[in-house]
Amino acid sequence: MRHGKKFNHLGRTASHRKAMLANMASSLILNKKIETTVAKAKALRKYVEPLMTKSKNDTTHSRRVVFSYLQNKESVKELFGEIASKIADRPGGYTRIIKTGFRQGDSADMCLIELVDFNELLTVASEEKPKAKRTRRSRKKSSGEAPKTDDSSSANEESAE
Repeated sequence: MRHGKKFNHLGRTASHRKAMLANMASSLILNKKIETTVAKAKALRKYVEPLMTKSKNDTTHSRRVVFSYLQNKESVKELFGEIASKIADRPGGYTRIIKTGFRQGDSADMCLIELVDFNELLTVASEEKPKAKRTRRSRKKSSGEAPKTDDSSSANEESAE
């Protein structure tokens, strides 16, 4: 029975799982998006989002804690430099998972996990296009009102005569 076992073990031992998630987190931080299976992406999201929250507070202690998880100097530098400045005002939800279909070989459910603030296509599109105000009522006039006639056109006709 698996009572109280809430996270996905991904079919790996604890050390293998820890190393895999650290490598995936480093790749995500350096490349801003990676393609993986949905199960691994969900596990990676739980792993990397607390690290991104820690990166908002740039202290020696938080850098050492993040390095103990990632084991990669370049990814720690990137996280505390470029990424922390972009996510400073975001209260959470730093990653996005987009399902892409099934893998050819074993039919595994694949997805793309990316950092939300680094997708230029979506950020530019949301800035360009203002949202139109939507109402639940129809725009046409009610049937009780008579349509207004254009008095100015009838006045022009009379003056021409």
